[in-house]
Amino acid sequence: MHIPDGFLDPWICAVMYIISAAVIGYSARKLKGKLEGPQVPLIGIVAAGIFAAQMLNWPIPGGTSAHFVGGAIAGILMGPYAGCLAMASVLTIQCLVFGDGGITALGANIFNMAIVDVFVGYWIFKALRERNRDVSLFLAGWIGIWLGAIAAGIEIGVSSIFAYGLTTTVSVMGIWHGVLGIVEGIITMLAVRFVLVRRPDLVPVQKEVMA
Repeated sequence: MHIPDGFLDPWICAVMYIISAAVIGYSARKLKGKLEGPQVPLIGIVAAGIFAAQMLNWPIPGGTSAHFVGGAIAGILMGPYAGCLAMASVLTIQCLVFGDGGITALGANIFNMAIVDVFVGYWIFKALRERNRDVSLFLAGWIGIWLGAIAAGIEIGVSSIFAYGLTTTVSVMGIWHGVLGIVEGIITMLAVRFVLVRRPDLVPVQKEVMA
């Protein structure tokens, strides 16, 4: 899902940078004065784990790749705003240091994985957790990455410089990540459930903090 340079038209890159910068700025303001105690090191731990997991990529047809994203995990464990900032930091380091994703496409990659995946995953879990916690965690991980992939497919498909059209890119990204998202959903369920059982005090959504 890390879109490389040369896949997106310049105007799309610019629009996605503006949108992502606005959401990051808003998230930073929402967090001002709210991070405390054990939540601070938790951000670093979760970000480091997601960073390592995201470095494992495998190609899929259509010109992009698939990998574990972890946006829903970040959003649920840290709250959507801290999760967004942590994911954006991970994606920026991967781009600038490891060349994973293009610099021109960084705004789009942040939007897809640090905004769509994080916020959608958080909202799904928050809305459904009272009915069935495990199902809500699974759906958060699955739908979060799926919608992030759909967003990437739209961005690539509407770009005139890319070889394939919107129908192809959205279909490829949606189908493959719909299937692979099942694994993401299972990992999200197991990882977050472990933390909720062992240290529920660390999870902002449990205390209605930073929502």
